Amino acid sequence: MTRWNNNRDEIGAVSADITAETNALPAKYFTDPEVHEMEKEKVFGQYWVYAGHATHIPDAGDYFTRTIGGKQIIVTRDDDGDVRAFYNVCAHRGSKMLDDTPMTDPGSLSRITCPYHLWAYELDGSLQSTPKSFEEASLNPDLDDDAVSELDPEENGLMEVNTDAIGPLVFVNFEDEPSLSLAEQAGSMKTELEDLPLGEYEHARRYVSEVECNWKTFSGNYSECDHCQANHQDWVRGLELMDSELEVNDYHWVLHYKHKEDVDDEMRIHPEHEAKFYYFWPNFTVNMYGTADGYGTYIIDPIDEGRFQLIADYYFRDADLSEEEEKFVQTSRQLQEEDFELVERQYEGLKSGALGQAQLGPNEHTVHKLHRLAQDAYNA
Repeated sequence: MTRWNNNRDEIGAVSADITAETNALPAKYFTDPEVHEMEKEKVFGQYWVYAGHATHIPDAGDYFTRTIGGKQIIVTRDDDGDVRAFYNVCAHRGSKMLDDTPMTDPGSLSRITCPYHLWAYELDGSLQSTPKSFEEASLNPDLDDDAVSELDPEENGLMEVNTDAIGPLVFVNFEDEPSLSLAEQAGSMKTELEDLPLGEYEHARRYVSEVECNWKTFSGNYSECDHCQANHQDWVRGLELMDSELEVNDYHWVLHYKHKEDVDDEMRIHPEHEAKFYYFWPNFTVNMYGTADGYGTYIIDPIDEGRFQLIADYYFRDADLSEEEEKFVQTSRQLQEEDFELVERQYEGLKSGALGQAQLGPNEHTVHKLHRLAQDAYNA
């Protein structure tokens, strides 16, 4: 039953049963600034979160930066060829070291150097060198040089962030000892994606869009297709929506949808005669196309309680797209623009304060799963 903020309806927790009366996350969790701050630790600080694609940093010293849950990190490849992540924070006095560097325009360096006092770090995060002023006390009349202790490279190194990967897809976890491994959180999605040649595909396009709604509002939109018939009419003409399936797992769900016109197997990255849209909690999606030889990754990146960025990256066999592939990407962009309009309209309603708790339908079980995971994270 829908609950209104009318001083009569009682707001409840998200029920385990989707047929129960309180089957959705209360509306305040989409609009309250305090919830946004809480999510930085409770959601983005506890789960494995997508950081970027390893093919963008193929060589030692290549790097990009990301901000996840308010935490700024450097993702780089070390001298042994391993991808590692560190806080973008100097061990000396906490300065931000590297400027924001997107994955699609990565930087390269032989060591990480803080521009403030020139502390330099190896690619494994250990302290490599400091200026001479940190080795002697020439300006301090109260100290002799022999009283200055040598800085231990390990104890004064960068703070590392846990990393793991699904093929070339790199994930980070900010917990000291993650309660879940990436394999446990990803479940069958990890095996399915690792069976595909994701790393052989080239990055072709990136689109970054700022949208005026809470990130979970858009996540709910990307978790179901009940809205597709009415709002993506050009797209659904080519689909067999009644043959589609919504598969729900512990921390991910998959929309399987079939096209009316099939394509040859070599025209898809995967063998199934369908498209597969994975949503991986909390804010990452992978779209395995059904009628194009490629895939897309999408990050639903919160800015504040009422805004997020959608970072959409497209990968194909060749970065130089054919006319048909370019048309495919533009169709994808059209769908995104249509969804942006829908979720911004929904968020305008949520901000009014009239709705206390929504009512989900029986085929919105993936949205119900999203809301349950958010509630579990808040209560952890």
